[in-house]
Amino acid sequence: MRTAIKKVIALIEAGDSDAAKQAYVQAVPVIDSAAGKGLIHANKAARHKSRLNQHIRKM
Repeated sequence: MRTAIKKVIALIEAGDSDAAKQAYVQAVPVIDSAAGKGLIHANKAARHKSRLNQHIRKM
């Protein structure tokens, strides 16, 4: 999960909007899966997704 999040963040910092969107789409199910298995709380998963999406929309 952390790897998927880091990939999105790296692409956001690089300024590659299309690749960041694709990485975000791939990261969302990974984050949801971690929340479903109880590795992280559901609210933390929602917070990660929301913040990543905010950064992508600001690009």
